Amino acid sequence: MSNALKTKAFLAVMGLVAAVAAALPANALDKVTYGTNWLAEAEHGGFYQAIADGTYKKYGLDVEIVQGGPNAANQALLISGKIDFYMGSPQQEIDAVKQGIPIVDVAAIFQKDPQVLIAHPDAGVDKFEDLAKLPTIFLGKDGYVTFFEWMKANFPGFKDEQYKPYNFSPAPFLADKQSAQQGYLTSEPYEIQRQTGWEPKVFLLADNGYSPYSTMITTQTSLVQKNPDLVQRFVSASIEGWYNYLYGDNKAANDLIKKDNPDMTDGQIAYSIAKMKEYGIVESGDALDKGIGCITDAHYKKFFDEMVQIKVFTADTDYKKAFDPQFACKGVGMTLKK
Repeated sequence: MSNALKTKAFLAVMGLVAAVAAALPANALDKVTYGTNWLAEAEHGGFYQAIADGTYKKYGLDVEIVQGGPNAANQALLISGKIDFYMGSPQQEIDAVKQGIPIVDVAAIFQKDPQVLIAHPDAGVDKFEDLAKLPTIFLGKDGYVTFFEWMKANFPGFKDEQYKPYNFSPAPFLADKQSAQQGYLTSEPYEIQRQTGWEPKVFLLADNGYSPYSTMITTQTSLVQKNPDLVQRFVSASIEGWYNYLYGDNKAANDLIKKDNPDMTDGQIAYSIAKMKEYGIVESGDALDKGIGCITDAHYKKFFDEMVQIKVFTADTDYKKAFDPQFACKGVGMTLKK
């Protein structure tokens, strides 16, 4: 064979090798699905960031976010094995323990639940306890049987007669100066201010003693047992995504959020990020020195005890089966904070 032919053959082989090598990383990525608890928003930003900036890929993962929403059933999809991870809550996971459903929290992205009560600025409500003076509090069904029961058990003056159903519109609250309504720190106050031009009084339940984690990474217990490496990679990559979202260039992540949820606005996103930082939703408590996502027995037990106090759960429920702390609290990503 002539040198020219040898060279041609060699180049052809090298081209084939290069093509195969280029295809390997994509083929080697583990496909993972994460179901959120609502439509895409800044409160999901770290997960979108880890897709947008390649963090998941760096950890060998090909992640698809499955949006939640009013008609979604992502927790059921997790339980049935149709998705790998879910944005659960401690109450859901403890309830699953009670029912013998093997799902478990492996990280807590929000150290504070963003649940708030909102009041008019000129209604004489200056501190959380003052809300008990109002004749009306608009609450969703779940809030009525959980945090409102906790309020009645821990603060004088709150009573069932204050309850009126919240239909997820601020109109009844806006029409009644002597009322309060439930909301999410990062959402309803922004919309109320946008509609009215005045800033409502906002009271974060977490800053008044109500202690659930929120925005969990939840998975099946079987996945933890069979593939802890995959769980660890997803947790660590998600945590890095959150540091990058809060402190780095998050434009690409926000573009993905708006693509999934076209109703989302830049103003709402900016407001949500600012409030998450201001109130320490993601970074407070154990997360300050052990990293975003930290989950501990002490914090989990405090919430469990609160729910036992108001008879949501019985004291003999094995709440420890609802979470696994081995994957977080390792300081992952803390150097990314600028």
